Amino acid sequence: MLTDDEERFLEYWEKNREEQSTVGSKFLRGMPVACLFGLPVLLFVLIVYLFFPDWYMKISGTSAETFLVIVIAVLIVIIFYAFARMHFKWEMNEQTYLELKHKQKRSRAAE
Repeated sequence: MLTDDEERFLEYWEKNREEQSTVGSKFLRGMPVACLFGLPVLLFVLIVYLFFPDWYMKISGTSAETFLVIVIAVLIVIIFYAFARMHFKWEMNEQTYLELKHKQKRSRAAE
């Protein structure tokens, strides 16, 4: 027998599983958290680069072109994190859904 929470989850996931399985949906739904993760890094690097350029060059020992590489790398990390996080969440929900469907089938067969 399924609990009320489990039944509500089954209804929710049956309605939303196809919509949330697309790459675009995963990417868009994961972007807010990914931006919270990556934007502070970008802002810190940008502030140091713009307001303390001598310090940046002296401490890092690199050229100014390295700044662009850092920005591109952080943007790639943001994009990857957005998709990977939501794909993992979708997989966990799908696994829970399949387990609950199996449990539901067993309880109906027992009755």
